[in-house]
Amino acid sequence: MTLGTQPSRFSRARRARTLTITALAVAAAFAVTGCSASVAPSPDEGMRVVATTTQLADFTSAVVGEDGFVTGLVVANASAHQFDPSAKNLLDVGEAEALVANGVGLEPWLQDLMDAGAFSGDVIVATDGIVLEEGTHEHEGEHADEHAAEEVAAEENDAKDPHVWTSPRNAAVMVNNIVRGLSDARPDLAEKFYQNAVDYLEKLTLLDNWATEAFASVAPENRLLITNHDALGYFVDAYGITYVGSIMPSLDDNSEPSAQEIDALIEEIKQAGAIAVFSESTLSDKLATTIAREAGVAVYSGEEALYADSLGAEGTAGATYIGATIHNVTVLVTAWGGTVPPLPEGLTP
Repeated sequence: MTLGTQPSRFSRARRARTLTITALAVAAAFAVTGCSASVAPSPDEGMRVVATTTQLADFTSAVVGEDGFVTGLVVANASAHQFDPSAKNLLDVGEAEALVANGVGLEPWLQDLMDAGAFSGDVIVATDGIVLEEGTHEHEGEHADEHAAEEVAAEENDAKDPHVWTSPRNAAVMVNNIVRGLSDARPDLAEKFYQNAVDYLEKLTLLDNWATEAFASVAPENRLLITNHDALGYFVDAYGITYVGSIMPSLDDNSEPSAQEIDALIEEIKQAGAIAVFSESTLSDKLATTIAREAGVAVYSGEEALYADSLGAEGTAGATYIGATIHNVTVLVTAWGGTVPPLPEGLTP
């Protein structure tokens, strides 16, 4: 079973990983033959599911509940953009009954991983049906030289923003896609999956309403966001936030800004009247700190960094999607001088 054609902006990355994944497939085969043969789970053992990202693993775990085993490929505080599969990942994929993927080009390595792991289950693309956007700054190029702008245009070929989950409303669509896919794969567990999904969707509604109330306490002209990279486009659209700029003007967190782009961002921050730069939990805060200092604004990093590409480790504020979103809203609203309302009962720990 194939995942479908990946956008061309990731084609070179996928080819670069093919040999590595093939080598891992050999290692995984030795691992299997070197120990007892795996046995397919019985219906009583529940469903085995693999999810690509930390957010999808969290959504899927909420749907599966106690009736299965969910394994995430990308670990906490890591980025799907820079993911390198391990031999264990191949084994997990090969044993899974279903695989939950983000799609929209976020996982250029996934088809090779499924092929090498001999995956034969159902693929659930969680972003199906969601209206996709282009990156906020992907095609501006006004501060880059002409050659760089042409290279970007050729590479990205109308790439869409894959960070769909950052809006709780989109997260609800993803959960609905997941529960439908899992229920189709395991009709015997469908009723339990659907009840779990209903419970989780109620929490997402509470989360969205709470976030809307929180941002309403900040005047629209003061909701000015600067982050490490272009990862929160759907989030800013959901809550009337203005994306002033990003340090890496790209949907990928593996790019490097030019000196011209950094100078331009500093000037944009000053002209917009923004008061802070917000680093992201998976990325270094060095450039964010430097830019904030040059622009004369505050920087939020460390424990106050935003969760974007990944959820946090167990025990942190961002260990779950709901916790990460509460954290992000609280940091932003507090920084902008707004009032964070009490959490509704359904969202309290």
